[in-house]
Amino acid sequence: MKKSSFVALVMGTVSGVLFALGMCMALLPEWNAFTQGVIFGGIGIVLGVVTALIWCKMENKQLPKMSAKNVFRTVYAVAAALVLGVGMCLCLVWEQIVWGTLVGLLGIVMLIALIPMVKGIR
Repeated sequence: MKKSSFVALVMGTVSGVLFALGMCMALLPEWNAFTQGVIFGGIGIVLGVVTALIWCKMENKQLPKMSAKNVFRTVYAVAAALVLGVGMCLCLVWEQIVWGTLVGLLGIVMLIALIPMVKGIR
């Protein structure tokens, strides 16, 4: 494993955990930690951006260009993740197992469709 990949792996994991913990802290009223959760989530987002910048610098690559295609891919990825999350909520929170499973599977299919959207089909 290259040094840049290892650094990106560690920093990406830490930023993801901080963001997830922050969202749990902010969104679970039982924890009474909304402000602290927003701070943790913000630190996770900033660390994720820093991770991308450091990885690009270590690999001597440029950041992806801001184009309509990349913006569409990003919006699509966020929508697919939200569909998967809604499916999980339907199953776990509202106990709608059948609908939650169907919506969750739709979200998974949407996320899998990102692969040919980004890499292309050869």
